[in-house]
Parts: sequence; C-alpha cells; structure tokens
Amino acid sequence: MENTSGVGVLDKVTSILGTLEAGPATLAGLVAVTGLARPTAHRLAVALEQHRLVARDVEGRFILGPRLGELSAAAGEDRLLAAAGPVLARLRDVSGESAQLYRRQGGVRICVAAAERLSGLRDTVPVGVTLPMKVGAAAQVLLAWEEPERLHRGLQGARFTATALSGVRRRGWAQSIGERELGVASVSAPVRGPANRVVAAVTVSGPIERLTRHPGALLSQTVVDAADRLTEALRVT
Repeated sequence: MENTSGVGVLDKVTSILGTLEAGPATLAGLVAVTGLARPTAHRLAVALEQHRLVARDVEGRFILGPRLGELSAAAGEDRLLAAAGPVLARLRDVSGESAQLYRRQGGVRICVAAAERLSGLRDTVPVGVTLPMKVGAAAQVLLAWEEPERLHRGLQGARFTATALSGVRRRGWAQSIGERELGVASVSAPVRGPANRVVAAVTVSGPIERLTRHPGALLSQTVVDAADRLTEALRVT
C-alpha cells in the first residue's frame, strides 16, 4: 500500500476512497484493488457509508459519497476567500472604485468580500449583506449560466431579461445602470469553480457620474481579469 501513514485504519480507509476515485466498485472489486480482507473492506465501506463518505449506485456498487463534495466545496470557498482580499484590493486600486465578491444563496446573493474606495463618493456594500437576485450586474452573472429551468424561475420579477442574460454569456461580463440603486452603476464577471461552474461574481460599483452609462466599456476587461485570477486560485490543488 503506497503513502502509508502508519495509522492502519486511516491507510485502509484512504485506499478504499482512492479506489472509488476511479469509479464504482463492488465489494469484490475493493478487495482486489486494495488487498484488504473481504470482512475488513466490507466493514470499512459500510462505516464510510454511514458517514456519507461512500454511497451506493443503482446497481449497489460502492461510489464516493456526497459528504466529500460538501467538504470539497467548503475547501474551495476557503481558497476563494483567501485569494479574494488581494485581488479585490488590486481591482479597487486599478478601477478607482469599490470592489465586491458575491456568492448566491437561494434567492439572494451575499457579499462575501469587499474592498472599498478609500475616499470620496463611493458605493459601500458591507461584507455579509444580502441583496436580491432580481437586480444588479452580479445577479445577472450568477444567474446567466444556470440550468434553463432555474434561469427561467430566476427571471420572474427580475429587472433584466433573458435576452440580456444571453448577452452576458456571449460577452462574459454584465453591467447594470441604476438597477440596484439609483445613481449606481456596476460591472461583474464570473468566477468559475470545479467543472467550470460559476460559483461567484466579482463586481466593481460606483456612481454613474464616474462610471458613465456604459460602465462595461470602461471596466469590463479589468473586472474579467480579476475574476480570472480568482478562478485560477480555485484550480490550484
């Protein structure tokens, strides 16, 4: 058994999970690959199933369980937040405007990180605040790549249209002018996690008088570059 830690039960559990990483396996398959005794492989696999680290497919074979995905998502979020501080600070400094990072949670989006403009008129969004998914550039980005059914539901009552979201997907960024708050404009771009899924939106926001009524023309590439840096941070293993 490779990469042994000296803690027998952990090494055996790791060998089972490593085997299942390659795909579904019967009990006989686990025994053949891991070299564990059949009663031991069965006992550990069933115990892992109780903790949702292992599950069964429709044919009764062992597969990796949902708890591993939950832990992976939590680890990814930690990496995202760790990387967000310097990326948002740089985005603020380059753009001269406030920068935020949003994640979707059900019918709202949450500001999970921010770098505020240091002086003058600015758009302030405190970390932890929840905002609706019906308005704003970040909401457009977080909805645009959803599955059709969820996208359709999300458009109900929204200030933007399906045509607008089609444009977001084509360009790779969104803009809003006075959608969330009168006098405020914003530009957002997607952060992508595993399987290229959109997991967050990077945003620059500020007064329309500075960002103009075409904020994307001014800042889209800058915001996309920041979002791409966070996407790369999530791909680091």
